[in-house]
Amino acid sequence: MSTKPTITDLEWTELDQRAVDTARVLAADAVQKVGNGHPGTAMSLAPAAYTLFQKVMRHDPADANWVGRDRFVLSAGHSSLTLYTQLYLAGFGLELDDLKAFRTWGSKTPGHPEYGHTTGVETTTGPLGQGVANAVGMAMASRYERGLFDPEAPQGESPFDHYIFAIAGDGCLQEGISAEASSMAGHQKLGNLILLWDDNHISIEGDTETAVSEDTVKRYEAYGWHVQRVDPKPDGDLDPHALYNAIAAAKAVTDRPSFIAMRSIIAWPAPNAQGTEAAHGSALGDDEVAATKRVLGFDPEKTFEVADEVLAHTREALDRGREAKAAWEKTYQQWRDANAGRAAEFDRIAAGELPTGWEEKIPVFETGTSLATRAASGKVLQALGPVLPELWGGSADLAGSNNTTIDKTSSFLPAGNPLPEADPYGRTVHFGIREHSMAAEMNGITLHGNTRVYGGTFLVFSDYMRNSVRLSSLMHIPVTYVWTHDSIGLGEDGPTHQPVEHLASLRAIPGFNLVRPADANETAIAWREIQRRWTKDFAKGAPHGLALTRQGVPVYEPNDDAAKGGYVLFEAEGGDAEVVLIATGSEVHVAVEAREQLQADGVPTRVVSMPSVEWFEEQDQGYRESVLPPSVKARVAVEAGIGLTWHKYVGDAGRIVSLEHFGASADAKVLFREFGFTAENVAAVARESIAAARS
Repeated sequence: MSTKPTITDLEWTELDQRAVDTARVLAADAVQKVGNGHPGTAMSLAPAAYTLFQKVMRHDPADANWVGRDRFVLSAGHSSLTLYTQLYLAGFGLELDDLKAFRTWGSKTPGHPEYGHTTGVETTTGPLGQGVANAVGMAMASRYERGLFDPEAPQGESPFDHYIFAIAGDGCLQEGISAEASSMAGHQKLGNLILLWDDNHISIEGDTETAVSEDTVKRYEAYGWHVQRVDPKPDGDLDPHALYNAIAAAKAVTDRPSFIAMRSIIAWPAPNAQGTEAAHGSALGDDEVAATKRVLGFDPEKTFEVADEVLAHTREALDRGREAKAAWEKTYQQWRDANAGRAAEFDRIAAGELPTGWEEKIPVFETGTSLATRAASGKVLQALGPVLPELWGGSADLAGSNNTTIDKTSSFLPAGNPLPEADPYGRTVHFGIREHSMAAEMNGITLHGNTRVYGGTFLVFSDYMRNSVRLSSLMHIPVTYVWTHDSIGLGEDGPTHQPVEHLASLRAIPGFNLVRPADANETAIAWREIQRRWTKDFAKGAPHGLALTRQGVPVYEPNDDAAKGGYVLFEAEGGDAEVVLIATGSEVHVAVEAREQLQADGVPTRVVSMPSVEWFEEQDQGYRESVLPPSVKARVAVEAGIGLTWHKYVGDAGRIVSLEHFGASADAKVLFREFGFTAENVAAVARESIAAARS
């Protein structure tokens, strides 16, 4: 089915206008009933949202996950009723009782849209600007997906062609993440992305003149976007005809993303609340809701009033969706018939399955050598590349340091880019120095479906990414973060670049799995396990972060139990263990050397490598106790970061060799020595723990 725009006059009937006004009073009633929320934007944006869901977007409300659908992102997630009312009217599964239960326990209509919770919600939004970056990621994924399965098709004639629509507010565009993402979108010339800006001049503190005086439209022109401005009707309401024409014009521009500035009046047409900051985040009040209903011709004594003929009219979206999907399926079947090999690959990837023999391609590293885990990770990626075409990614301008280049000959860059490796469907993504938007774009890429993405930077810069990482975890989506230079081991760059609190901080995010491998073989096993854990059922998935060393570390024999998160790397000799040394990453070899000293002194010592606390906690109690026997009270945890993670594992008699302060600028070996990460110190601390356990 073609996605080329057809320029026709918008059919807009009295029933369409009544449906828009119904969405407005539903938003006002829903907020008024619960006593809190954001009614104003949902009221003023109702014409835009209705136009998208009823007149523009290709979707099937009966099959919200149809692969050929257009995507919609409400970046202004506080205005969740903008989306919920349209999902209700179009027949995505929400009903009137769901709107009545807005923002209450157990409802399908939480305060901000949540992916996986409400059918038709494509991503969790709320933190402002995240949705803009999600939409950019979806547009990137759409292009990469097309390159995997149908790269030769003319523009707009592939079953994999579709549009990404997003609505953003003033707050979204003030957040820096949206600037990063918008710059990326312009650079990538994402012609399948259309961003609608609700230019209502209102934020919580009042008129946006309090904080903003830039020309936003010119800013987007400077990013390389196609820009348009849609003026309101004389009465101040959004003009659906003008908006429809602007969207048609945006679709006609295929070599740039499109930005449509929609001037609106918040809470229109509430007689007293329109245009006020109070309408942004507070219920209008019974009197104002009643007054608004009178203006719109609704009975002020009724709440949640939806005329039967209005709902019957809007639910025709189900019929249109069925027809659109049927037409698409014909084109899709023609593609399958002509591309049997690609169709088989599509089926495998869409099912979340891995190809036969993929694990055999993962390298095994030679025991007794030394290799930085970041370097090992790069070798694993380059080995997986040829067998997992759906795996792609890159770095925030640190590819040489992160070792995240999966294919040096193929860069994801638009036609016309001067670099020799540029390819619109390329494998290696240059996210630029935009860590925050990189993370949110990876969320969007993953939510789009049919690819597996990773992105890298230094671990210390996970601070820039944290909000997006948190949302990865909240959505249970299998994004892979590659964080290198994971400790004071990065050396002379000093404390500004040396992560100290980051490991514990990331482990504190519910549902996030942090993996800090001890050596090259644990790194390979970690990548294997992350791919195994990737699931199409995102409700059962989880994002992962790899924390990797800059410096070389000894390579040990591979042990598949590393995929269990914690395992016995070296067993005690000469009797049952008197002390257990627990370590991660580059500190594992320090624990191994300490064990050698303790064993030489006749102290049977076990070394446990624990690359992932989260994976370890998933194991049954029997396994966990086999690794950390309750009978052994003497324990030492060793990690070059703050020790918050380890108190539960070492117990009252245990000790922690950690870093409870910032680092310094010096050679890595000097720093490890000065801060106590030596075999001698760990052995001494182990003896303290043994003494404490005996007392």
